[in-house]
Amino acid sequence: MNRRHCATAAITLVCALALLTSTGQASAAPVPEPSPSSSSASPADPSQHYSNADLEKVREQIETLYRQAGAATDAYNLAEEQTKKQSGEIVKLAKAIVDGQARIAALKDRAGAQAREQYRNGGLPPGAQLALSNDPKLFLDGINKVRQSQQASKSLLTELNQTQQDLETYTQDASANWEKLEANRVKQAKAKKKINAQIKAAEKLESRLEKKERDRLRQLEQDAANRAQTAWLSSGAVKDVSGEASEAGAAAVAFATAQIGKPYVWGAEGPGSYDCSGLTSRAWLAAKRPIPRTSQEQWRLLPRIDIQDMRPGDLIIYHADASHVGMYVGDGAIVHSPRPGRNVTLAGAGSMKILGVVRPDK
Repeated sequence: MNRRHCATAAITLVCALALLTSTGQASAAPVPEPSPSSSSASPADPSQHYSNADLEKVREQIETLYRQAGAATDAYNLAEEQTKKQSGEIVKLAKAIVDGQARIAALKDRAGAQAREQYRNGGLPPGAQLALSNDPKLFLDGINKVRQSQQASKSLLTELNQTQQDLETYTQDASANWEKLEANRVKQAKAKKKINAQIKAAEKLESRLEKKERDRLRQLEQDAANRAQTAWLSSGAVKDVSGEASEAGAAAVAFATAQIGKPYVWGAEGPGSYDCSGLTSRAWLAAKRPIPRTSQEQWRLLPRIDIQDMRPGDLIIYHADASHVGMYVGDGAIVHSPRPGRNVTLAGAGSMKILGVVRPDK
């Protein structure tokens, strides 16, 4: 590898940092918009209305679409987090490359100065000239200076070689991090398209309903949640749950409940809006305990506990793909940010399919 060309090419990374905040430019295959299931009511004919059975199918489909959007939101948030990390690494490496080039230039200047000094003295360093003296004292001093000069030259060459090797490593690392950065930006773009497709499909389904039907749809959502919560409580799942919140857990609960009424916005981390994991991660950050940003990473990385050992502040992860999360607040309830079109609210902890429970401060 031509070291100079390699290092110079890597420096261009600094100029490219202005692009790091752009996440929407990467190309990705378009995600087809899901089609609603057939219904006996024709959306184009406002004189026809959805029956209860049809409206229940619409509710289930809307719920599925929003859950898929939630999973895609997690993918988007994770890619965004990784992009920020790679951006930071590139900045550090770019600085290291600049510093390394400056160090090499300084070492070469020192080596050149030594060479010029020897040239002026007939090719011999001052110590060597003294070593040829007939004066014994000057001779011994000269020998010592020759050794010192040799050692200094050796150290200079060693330092120069090491700096050049470090520069090559920095350049390779910067290139690898740049590739990861681009891959994460592409992943973000794909996730964003999928999120938009799922949300638009769900909104399209809802838009076909008249106001009275939308009210009935919301009631069906609440009825389904109530049935699930009743079944969960009846199973005795929380019969022996009586743990008290830790100091940090209480602080996290206080933060999360203070956000009730704020709207769900995918990718949002406050202060005016939140997605589900944006709410839980910010709540625990307020309790001075940083946790992973996404519900899937919270499930993967945080300590898991049994439901019977649950206490306020713990996080309940939902669905098989860990695409939703809420914070347990006690008495069988959670605070969570449900989905687009809804606000941060209290809900039954068993109103959705529970995957498991994690504890951020275990």
